[in-house]
Amino acid sequence: MIFGHVNDLQSGFAWLPKPLKFAIDHLKKTDFAKLPAGNYDLQDKDIYVQVIDLNTKPFAETRAEVHRRYIDVQFLYRGSEKIGFAAETGNNAVAEDLLEQRDLLFYSGMENESTLTMTPGSFAIFFPSDVHRPACAFDQPIPIRKVVVKVRLSLLSEGISQ
Repeated sequence: MIFGHVNDLQSGFAWLPKPLKFAIDHLKKTDFAKLPAGNYDLQDKDIYVQVIDLNTKPFAETRAEVHRRYIDVQFLYRGSEKIGFAAETGNNAVAEDLLEQRDLLFYSGMENESTLTMTPGSFAIFFPSDVHRPACAFDQPIPIRKVVVKVRLSLLSEGISQ
């Protein structure tokens, strides 16, 4: 898991692989106020964007998740949220397996969970080894706009650059 702010891309994250720098650069340059919620391809299905309007929920009403084929670059455009995260241990109980259909596996909980505080401009990169629980409320549920750039994991191992 990697956490940062889009304004720090050049100074703090120059070492990132090119597909991840491309994703964060897209987040920094795009005016997400003008885009309707939905999915947008950046590089076919290798790199695509999900613009999501939702309400945060109490921690107990959210589910831990993991992906196997894509890396999540989660970006908060508006609002505030907590995201739970932990390293994948292999010991979490599976609640729902949608890996074949949607590259999504839900757990009923996760071991050794910590939380991130997301504010506008912050991003978190979750790899397949990172379990995460997005859209958790601080005190009360609030509406947020978040953007998730999905980067096919194989782009990192294939050395494909942007």
